[in-house]
Amino acid sequence: MYQALLTRRYLTSKIMPLLSAGAVMLCVAMVLIVWSVMGGFLNMLLASGKQMMGDVSVAWPIFGIAHYEQLIDDLEADPSIDRATPTIEAIGLMSLPTDESRQVQVIGIVPDGFDAVTGYFERLYWVHLDEPLPKDKNREDRRLTIREGFEEHGKTLTWPDVVRGGVEPAVVTGIEVSRFYRRRREGFIESRLGQILPGFEVTISVLPMNRKGGVVGTDSRKFTVANEFRTGLYEIDANQVMMPIGELQKMLQLDAQDIPDRDWIPGQIELGPDGVPRPVLPKAVGVQPARATNILIKAANGVSPDALEVEVRRIYEQWTQRYPDMGSSDGVPSVDRVSIFTWENKPGLKTFISAVKKETALVLVLFVIISLVAVVLILAIFWSMVSEKTKDIGILRAVGASRMGVAWLFLRYGLAIGVIGSLIGGGLAWTIVHYINPIHEWLGRAMGLVIWDPEVYYFSEIPNVVEPSRAAIVMIAGGVCAVLGALIPAVRAAWMDPVKALRFE
Repeated sequence: MYQALLTRRYLTSKIMPLLSAGAVMLCVAMVLIVWSVMGGFLNMLLASGKQMMGDVSVAWPIFGIAHYEQLIDDLEADPSIDRATPTIEAIGLMSLPTDESRQVQVIGIVPDGFDAVTGYFERLYWVHLDEPLPKDKNREDRRLTIREGFEEHGKTLTWPDVVRGGVEPAVVTGIEVSRFYRRRREGFIESRLGQILPGFEVTISVLPMNRKGGVVGTDSRKFTVANEFRTGLYEIDANQVMMPIGELQKMLQLDAQDIPDRDWIPGQIELGPDGVPRPVLPKAVGVQPARATNILIKAANGVSPDALEVEVRRIYEQWTQRYPDMGSSDGVPSVDRVSIFTWENKPGLKTFISAVKKETALVLVLFVIISLVAVVLILAIFWSMVSEKTKDIGILRAVGASRMGVAWLFLRYGLAIGVIGSLIGGGLAWTIVHYINPIHEWLGRAMGLVIWDPEVYYFSEIPNVVEPSRAAIVMIAGGVCAVLGALIPAVRAAWMDPVKALRFE
């Protein structure tokens, strides 16, 4: 009973408890704001990285997987798989209208299937906007003037053929490939050259290889840029170019082709029907089916990428048993040789994501260590309070209060300070994070202070969501830290000699 009475009195009659609660409040708010913003930034990166990849990939680079249509049918028949789509990935060179060249990753896709797995259509940038972005007060965004239906060129990977009529194959490039644009603080991009890339012709060059891995030449073709995509992940937006899978199959000689007779000997001569000698041409003994280097797979609802990877591996192993006479060079590699991985473990992206996760964890740990100052501050304040209340402690012990009762008095006091400080700190953090973009915009207008510059961070908006689970962890930790800070002074008070405490001056 006396603990509750004294706790209320100490909280309302002294300035020191307010300082302790303020320290807890600031530490809780600081850690929660950093965790929310950095964690939100990481989540945005992960969400962007998953785009254009699906959940799980089956890859056999360069040579490609034959009979991939049957493999996709087997995959989509499994209830754990929503959709699957073939792609071809190759390194190529893209020549721009400015006579510049870029090394790019050329990806052949089936647009509808690719969108079903990755959400590709949602990433097309040049689409008509009815209303400007919130920060675009002067309506300078070029997308406001684009005619409706323009994005269909990017969805079909075609462009109108004004000479012959109909349409011709086209490409869609990442928004950062051309280096034509600069990002505006209003959230959109503007052209450095006054024109956007869609509508211009580019030349794509790739190196086809034979079944033995040797380069058989160079294939270069001109395509019109139908649109550009933007995932938000620079590594993708600055390096990838999409084209129809059939066109890339032809360029890489991965389309269906006749298999020549291996017994054919060059230089043989035969007499034709007219009696004129002519060289013996190789005869076709079969057809090599078209191949795809990757199969992208989207998991059904509730299926994790890791669980899907195991299921895909099982389905792939069963599928290879249909072609016992075909090996890796024929386009049916065994399950032990083919690469099956989740999107997070994709080569190249895995290292990048791991680095961002480690940096986020490091920043969070540093701020947690800084927040331990609150524990030391509470310890110092409570140590001072125990010294100040020495006579009060002696009186309590003299009238029968137990050591545990006295210790609980100060621990309860610390807990009350921790709860009050954590609640206020959590509310402060939520307010700042929720309104962080308007606050940041105001700082830019009033003071010229731009911390989150989209020209550097790529994302135009600062993450502004506080996850309830993170808020609960930080606020509970704030209360625990306050109790820990009060622990040593509480033990000191509990073990005071009541006689010496009453005689304390």
